Amino acid sequence: MVAKIIDGRSIAAEVRRQVAEEAKLLWEKHGVRPGLAAILIGNDPASEVYVGLKQKACEEAAFTFRRITLPENVSEEEVIERVHKLNVDERIHGVIVQLPLPRHLNENRIIEALLPEKDADGLHPANMGRLLLGDESVTPCTPTGIITLLEREGVTLRGKHVVIVNRSKIVGRPLMVMMLNRDATVTVCHSKTVNLAEQTKAADILVVAVGRPMFITEDMVREGAIVIDVGINRVEGRIVGDVDFERVKEKAAAITPVPGGVGPMTVALLLMNVLKAAKRSVEKIR
Repeated sequence: MVAKIIDGRSIAAEVRRQVAEEAKLLWEKHGVRPGLAAILIGNDPASEVYVGLKQKACEEAAFTFRRITLPENVSEEEVIERVHKLNVDERIHGVIVQLPLPRHLNENRIIEALLPEKDADGLHPANMGRLLLGDESVTPCTPTGIITLLEREGVTLRGKHVVIVNRSKIVGRPLMVMMLNRDATVTVCHSKTVNLAEQTKAADILVVAVGRPMFITEDMVREGAIVIDVGINRVEGRIVGDVDFERVKEKAAAITPVPGGVGPMTVALLLMNVLKAAKRSVEKIR
């Protein structure tokens, strides 16, 4: 068996085309242009790249984009003050605080300072709580991208055993809830899981985000499973995932590549979150 390669780039391009078309209609009917602000603290090279990708995506969709760069030693109070200013700016519908933050800053406090309706990353406690109650109006971008990939590939989630090797608030925990919302049976694994391979081999759908290159090998995957690789690792000048792609693709039914799998979907769903927020702002006025 040779796996079908799930083309995240093409599916993300479809989502972004849809977003651009809806944004154009929003401008023509209501004179509202979706706006995203990104707060970047320090000069982490990876964060610089990610914010640049988001800016490019916004420009291609005719969104307003505002980049706020703050020094590494900025105080928490100043960051929160900037967040509060964006909260009341009617031209900005979504705000992201690029993670990770310098160690002296409290990530939770800063994210909680956002208005939940402007939380473009879906990480505000209010939005996480709504997700637990089945309300997916604002959801984290990477889990939503994974769900979108699977659904657009025609994968039925109801009744499937989904194993997620990650328990972070950005990927594993919200994805677990979104899978449960679709009637999947979910196992969440992490660094303290005993006999990890036994868990991963039981998966109909395996999602991996551990930050360790080629960590998942073919003997950890069931024949015919669907494998979603969220990892991005640089090894000897090339980008690889958390899954040994070349070997696992001989065993899986379908697999996402790295790069070109989940990554493009994360950016596309960020745009979708901002578009939805802009639409809600129009509905609030009416």
